[in-house]
Amino acid sequence: MEFESEDSAYKCYSMYAVLKGFSIRKDFVNKSRINGTVVSRRYTCHRQGYRPNKNGTYLRKFQKETRTGCLAHMTIARQPNGKFQVTHFETEHNHEFVKPCTAHMLPSQKKLSFAQAIEANLTVSEIEDGSNMVPTSTSETNCKARLDYDPVNHEYKLPFKCSSKMKGEIEKIKLHFQIKQRKNPSFFYAFQLDADDQITNTFWADIKMIIDYTDFGDVVCFDSSYKYYKDSWPFVPFLGINNHQQMTIFGVALLQNESVESLKWLFIVFLEAMSGRKPKTILTDLDVVTAEAINVILPQTNHRVCVWHVYQDALKHLSHVSAGSDSFINDLRSCLFHHEEEDYFVNEWNALLDKYNLWENEWLQQIFGSRHRWAIAYGRQYFCADIESVLLRQNLTGNLKRYLKHDSDILPLFKYLVKVVTDWHYKELEANYDMNQRMPPLLGDIITLKHARVPYTPKIFELFQKEYEACLNLVIKHCTENGSFYNYKVSVYEQAREYSVTFDSSDETISCSCMKFEYVGILCCHALKVLDYVNIRIVPSRYILKRWTKDARV
Repeated sequence: MEFESEDSAYKCYSMYAVLKGFSIRKDFVNKSRINGTVVSRRYTCHRQGYRPNKNGTYLRKFQKETRTGCLAHMTIARQPNGKFQVTHFETEHNHEFVKPCTAHMLPSQKKLSFAQAIEANLTVSEIEDGSNMVPTSTSETNCKARLDYDPVNHEYKLPFKCSSKMKGEIEKIKLHFQIKQRKNPSFFYAFQLDADDQITNTFWADIKMIIDYTDFGDVVCFDSSYKYYKDSWPFVPFLGINNHQQMTIFGVALLQNESVESLKWLFIVFLEAMSGRKPKTILTDLDVVTAEAINVILPQTNHRVCVWHVYQDALKHLSHVSAGSDSFINDLRSCLFHHEEEDYFVNEWNALLDKYNLWENEWLQQIFGSRHRWAIAYGRQYFCADIESVLLRQNLTGNLKRYLKHDSDILPLFKYLVKVVTDWHYKELEANYDMNQRMPPLLGDIITLKHARVPYTPKIFELFQKEYEACLNLVIKHCTENGSFYNYKVSVYEQAREYSVTFDSSDETISCSCMKFEYVGILCCHALKVLDYVNIRIVPSRYILKRWTKDARV
């Protein structure tokens, strides 16, 4: 294959790269000593070679590794006629290609979109075999998952009448859903009627939400804290987190009535939308009506009160204390989110009451009485995917409430919700791209970390590596043996607090009294210390949850 200029060769190789799913960069160039013109040039895959180490044995702590030593390249040389001819073309790569829908994120594709490559009438095979460029038809490529699902408009009547002040809004919702379903038959929506056959409650989920639930629906946060009209119409999203610890929405409801019957209906249609699959754990607020409905419809699902909801309620009930006091908010967060042991949590709670003179506060007395339902020091046997910490980092509450004005039209809310979901999916797309192009840095040349870095997403590996780093400061104080079972007492160096780690040598199972694996889904530093002590350098596969891996959606 010949090119009129060096620039033409670069553009052609760049178009080929975007079709395949990799990026390129300019490598060596030979120039004439006589006139300085280019004699030959090589373009390589952007993952060619390895980054030079200028700072000692290891990479800088926050510098991700992008190179894999890939040998793919194209070399061109100037011919007597002034044109450039391909003299060597290596097609084999040692890494995965990115999907077409993320090709625009590749470094060399900032100015070249996938569509532009298609419009150039290039095909991969034509470039690889050096044949002439001929027009070709290329089918549209996208990353939309397909799920065969026939939505049904379900109607369950309430035995009483509901307020009619939202009738006009309901008609807008109904028309909006009908249009959405005509455009996409996989769009699911359902209405509940009252005694006068008037629509009172509604639920909907698009195909992306349904697919997200299929992959990450083990933990659901049911949030009814948003209000569309004052004292009415809770806007209720079903929230979850993906394998990058990013927020995702599984479905949304608008409820004019929050009776047990309404919530039972809502959980029924939610399960219908999700093909009957029930979550392992559902987190809600302290509402007793919600708890009653869950006990009836989801009796096998672990029901916990989300500590994030308790935190939000605390800010409201204690606004006279928190107003203008960053120290109180920081102390409250520390008490609610940073203490995984009961005695530490109780001590911190008492210290908070002492410091801010809150012993007589009735709401705090009431909420402390139900601490077993919400505090992270309790119920750690139930998998929660650390969703409370993710909710704390997100600003979904503030952003949504800007669109939940009591006198506003409802359609802007729908449009904003679509934008939120779209933005979240794009962030996941960016995270997937980054995951496939850059390797997280390691603390050192450590077998355990090198192995864990392969399956885990970068965010989860970061959490795992922090646990491994913490285990370096741990010591094993005592060990008792009972057959194949070994019980180790582990503590931080020169600290009295001990954790009990049990290891079964017959099948390499391990458990810790902190129950971090059961609660979050990654091994704790105490378990990692014992595994290292018994010379197990690779984490057993049973302790690498698929939902935290790069293949979570496979």
